[in-house]
Amino acid sequence: MNKKELIEVIEGYLDPILAELHYELVDVEYVKEGPNYYLRIYIDKEGGITIQDCQLTSRAIEKVLDEKDPIKDPYVLEVSSPGLDRVLKKDKEFERFKGRLVDVKLYEAINKQKHFTGELIKKTEDKLYIDDEGTNLEFEMKNVAVVRLAITF
Repeated sequence: MNKKELIEVIEGYLDPILAELHYELVDVEYVKEGPNYYLRIYIDKEGGITIQDCQLTSRAIEKVLDEKDPIKDPYVLEVSSPGLDRVLKKDKEFERFKGRLVDVKLYEAINKQKHFTGELIKKTEDKLYIDDEGTNLEFEMKNVAVVRLAITF
């Protein structure tokens, strides 16, 4: 099973657990860092995630993962919130955060610039639209490396 298939299987196990706990699954990562593998589960809920939420989720997930045993290598399970500067990946996240300030990083520069910040207008299958202080900007999604919520103070 490749990594993408493994993540899909794990997401299938997580969905009913998180629905019961009233949490949203934001992302699942399975990565090797140095000699260790990490399974990272990012969750969210209205009002934000607490350490207790992460502990509760971790315990519930551990039971299912131990029973189903989809990962053959030893790994470290980490459950956390996506953070204030969360990366937006799923369409529902782009919809949820319309009107919020986002940082956009591109693979290829446009007019010698690879980083843009603006208010998220919308995302379609092919394009991302932001408003940079009254200037509407449009990016091809194939050129967008990452979109994350901007942190403002």
